[in-house]
Amino acid sequence: MTVFYGTKRIIAEPQEKDGNHGYRVVYEDGYKSWSPQTTFEACYRQSGEMNFGHALLALNEGRRVARSGWNGRDQFLVREPGTTIVLNGKQLEYHAHIDIKTAQGTMAPYAASSTDLLAEDWGIVE
Repeated sequence: MTVFYGTKRIIAEPQEKDGNHGYRVVYEDGYKSWSPQTTFEACYRQSGEMNFGHALLALNEGRRVARSGWNGRDQFLVREPGTTIVLNGKQLEYHAHIDIKTAQGTMAPYAASSTDLLAEDWGIVE
């Protein structure tokens, strides 16, 4: 037996099937299925109830994320792709990284705190 761990971004709606509560699930490739409520809710979280792992997956898809518990208004994280820069005549590879838009309206490199890493109030910023 092999154990798998992962997550997907899906669209789901609550639905009852044969007297059982669950969710009708539509995957990104259009595949549709039905999942029992307990199984589904153990695997998926709504935006605003995500952990940092879910937020990181959203960042890697090019989405903006933020915590509802942050005090600053209009703060969010973005993933910046890697690029090549020239510094003192030398070409350097600038690795992909995460930036934060601060409450002051500036962008800065982001380093997650322990609180952010363990929080379960992450959501996608549209």
